[in-house]
Amino acid sequence: MPSRGVVYVHSAPLAVAPHVEWAIARVLGSPVRLEWSLQPADPTTRRAECSWSGKPGTGAEFAAALRGWPMLRFEVTEEPSPGYDGERFMHVPGRGVFRAAVSVNGDLMITEDQVRSVLTISRGSEAIAHALDRLLGTAWDAELEPYRHAGEGAPATWLTQVS
Repeated sequence: MPSRGVVYVHSAPLAVAPHVEWAIARVLGSPVRLEWSLQPADPTTRRAECSWSGKPGTGAEFAAALRGWPMLRFEVTEEPSPGYDGERFMHVPGRGVFRAAVSVNGDLMITEDQVRSVLTISRGSEAIAHALDRLLGTAWDAELEPYRHAGEGAPATWLTQVS
């Protein structure tokens, strides 16, 4: 059963845009041409997004391919598919990649072991809140939010992985 998801390149320098397309094309196994538009949150960069379908785990392959350019701001989501949890990856310059499992309705999932670890290691409500923020990727979300809003109504491309 194929999986599907979205790649959001929230900001990329214009010179890096062809490299992003090549990286996505390597994962999909076919040429890719994204529709790039100005990123109002940072006019020196461009943004693009594409929906995709492919084998489960393709989202992780996209994230691995794109993290080679540390100046990119991007998000990759993969919807859950039979036998596979969904995943969400976020990348922000200077922070690196954040990864979390995603439920059917799109919520990030925190495991029982993660919660137990927070409760065991953290002392006091402020430390617990800080640890939970890390598990939820709050810092990545905060940095990406202005770039997400700037992309509302922007063109998107549909891509399918070659089998």
